[in-house]
Amino acid sequence: MIHPIVKYGDPVLETPAKVVQEFDEELQKMVADMFESMYAANGVGLAAPQIGIGRRVAVIDVSNGKNQEAKIVCANPEIIHFEGEQREEEGCLSVPGFRGHVARPLYVTVRAQDASGKEFEMRGEGLLARAFCHEIDHLNGILFITHLSMLKRDLIKRKISKLKKAGDW
Repeated sequence: MIHPIVKYGDPVLETPAKVVQEFDEELQKMVADMFESMYAANGVGLAAPQIGIGRRVAVIDVSNGKNQEAKIVCANPEIIHFEGEQREEEGCLSVPGFRGHVARPLYVTVRAQDASGKEFEMRGEGLLARAFCHEIDHLNGILFITHLSMLKRDLIKRKISKLKKAGDW
């Protein structure tokens, strides 16, 4: 089932998500829905809070659905190592229409659990490293605009406020 993407301004996006403790059929369904919702929105990553669910689960597929092997489920993820730096333009499904250059590590190692609860570690580089950081930020209640300059962030917030008043947000 495709869920609507929660937009900036919804409190669930700025609230740290709760740890996943049960790896049951309900979680399997949520993960499948998250992939479906992410692909429908043309994203490469999606965190549960972005569909209104305050749980520490994110899905990532930097192949845009072209490679089944590239699908990653991260429950309760944490970055255990990072190195290097990349500065690229970044956007977010929850802040549609806005982008900004964000500095992120070039390499990250993540420890997480898969959809069945099995713990794993994975090293990501480039776009995958960026996606890990971006989605884990979501699980911690942080949006990418937090990483922008105060000037750029305020500009985006003002534009969103105007869109809200016009009923377009």
